[in-house]
Amino acid sequence: MTHQSTSSRGLSRPGKWARGAVGVAVLFLASEALGRAEIVDRSYLPPASTVVARAFELFGDAEFLHNVRVTLTAWGLGLGFAIVIAVPLGLLFGSVPAINTGARAIVEFLRPIPSVALIPLAGLVLGSGLGMEVPLIVYAASWPILFNTMYGLDDVDPTAKETLRTFGFSRTQVLLRVSLRSAAPFIATGVRLAASIALILAVGTEILSGFGEGLGIFIANASNVPDGTRDVLAGTVWAGCLGLISDTLLVQAENRLFRWHFALRSGAS
Repeated sequence: MTHQSTSSRGLSRPGKWARGAVGVAVLFLASEALGRAEIVDRSYLPPASTVVARAFELFGDAEFLHNVRVTLTAWGLGLGFAIVIAVPLGLLFGSVPAINTGARAIVEFLRPIPSVALIPLAGLVLGSGLGMEVPLIVYAASWPILFNTMYGLDDVDPTAKETLRTFGFSRTQVLLRVSLRSAAPFIATGVRLAASIALILAVGTEILSGFGEGLGIFIANASNVPDGTRDVLAGTVWAGCLGLISDTLLVQAENRLFRWHFALRSGAS
């Protein structure tokens, strides 16, 4: 069991990048071949090379880049507010059982409601732009941070907590000195998951709302133009690249900050 888990983690960083590059190349070649075979009309499914070329073209389009900045601003604000709200709530729910029990019904009622279902209501109440996007992103991105914070508190070593209590440390001091440090890697994982959800919500909200600015608006407008499929797919490529970049940066930060955590995990297994 230990050998199996070690071998799966033993792949070097260049090896992981090589595997990823092979996967992207296979997808690109398959899309290129399908587009050039003209099984489907090119206006609906252009070759991958033309989509990628258009994506590079958009890098020099000032208006498009403005739309990307609008989406990234909504993403950053929404994710930031989600962290500020969800981490303290997770610490509170995870450390005070009475509050957790009292709030459980409300949490379980709200959590299954999809954020996209709230877009019409948010549009009516909050209008367009950041005023609508950010609250929806906060709502969707808070859940993984909240629950990962709570799971992290469940993983805290009870002996360490009892030792501090024995030396007269208060509950708050124990929470900050031991529980928060132990839960931090779980919180970081929740933030990484929330970052992907926040980007999906930022782009998806713009597409479904149909007004305002942003990458999603660019994609929505392109879908209403004859032969606009290439722009739709190029905008989608940009969204995927933004998600990949943010996830890669967060993973690297997580590995650097919590190297001790992964070392303990590998040693325990």
